[in-house]
Amino acid sequence: MRNEPDAPQGPDPTILAPQARKGRGAVSNKPGRYEPGERPLEDDGWGSVQADEAEAAPLRTTVQPDKSKTVIAWNESPDLGFDRSINPYRGCEHGCVYCFARPTHAYLGLSPGLDFETKLFAKHDAAAILARELAKPSYRPAPIGLGTNTDPYQPIERELGITRQILEVLDRFNHPVTIVTKSALILRDLDILSRMAQRGLVEATVSVTTLDPDLARKLEPRAPTPPRRLAAIEALAAAGISTGVLAAPMIPALNDPELEAILAAAMARGATRAGYVLLRLPLEIKDLFREWLEAHVPDRAEHVLSLVRDTREGNLYQAKFGTRMRGTGPYAELLRQRYRVAMRKLGLAKRGGGAIGLRSDLFAVPKGERPQFELF
Repeated sequence: MRNEPDAPQGPDPTILAPQARKGRGAVSNKPGRYEPGERPLEDDGWGSVQADEAEAAPLRTTVQPDKSKTVIAWNESPDLGFDRSINPYRGCEHGCVYCFARPTHAYLGLSPGLDFETKLFAKHDAAAILARELAKPSYRPAPIGLGTNTDPYQPIERELGITRQILEVLDRFNHPVTIVTKSALILRDLDILSRMAQRGLVEATVSVTTLDPDLARKLEPRAPTPPRRLAAIEALAAAGISTGVLAAPMIPALNDPELEAILAAAMARGATRAGYVLLRLPLEIKDLFREWLEAHVPDRAEHVLSLVRDTREGNLYQAKFGTRMRGTGPYAELLRQRYRVAMRKLGLAKRGGGAIGLRSDLFAVPKGERPQFELF
């Protein structure tokens, strides 16, 4: 007796039609790892699934308040050059498909996919909370990383201005800060940043993933174009702000051939420091990135993933301290050697997480912001 073939599976309900996700990075909106499983769509015989897809409206961004009681996040990671950071926003509208912060949306009961870039949370009271935290007698200053998880200058910052409010507090307290961003919106705050730079209190790093506008549009659909990022580096450096470039992530056989060109372009515009990070695919990002490859570069999808495995001991990701940012194996070692040669040739300094050279000795709590009990 011949076995019957498996029943055809319905379309994946988490894969959105192209018109619905136009201008977004992720292809799907699969539930987070803490949520119930998926349920396939069923056609009712009238072509309803196809009709729904054809009529799907583009996803819109929503912003909700984040009610966090604190804003300084602490870490003990040996891979990072700082032990504290501030992220004004949860989720990021830039939509970078590879973003290592995507899995954090699962903690909110949301998808690390399209929810991450469309359902955002803003810490409206961040500046006031930060001032209270810095004013505590037990606080000891050291450089704070701004935008280490999600971009502090993503599009909603233009309207909300939370990052600028945070910088105003740090400026007032003479507190050192490092900033990582993909956005030219950082230039809006040149008045504060240049003032802080004169006191050795700020370093800025602009992330440049590729110099190819077409690839950038697919990888990072709502982030500024590569030319605008390079222009931001030039303007920051011209304002006397110590500026670096972060070539990240380097994706094997996709954008890693551009490593030297990215560093050279940034150096030509005034960058004095540089770093790179190998592609990281923790948790849900593995599937999201695979879907992106199959949607945008299907002819290279398996080759890219094969090389990623070569740098992660046969897996798509390994979270080992010391190697998670650089990978292991021949391909990862070749990338590391290329970086070292380019750095030496261009005369760039290694990006050290921002703690190097910034002053903490100027920190002081303004009189008007000291805790009330200190006044008696």
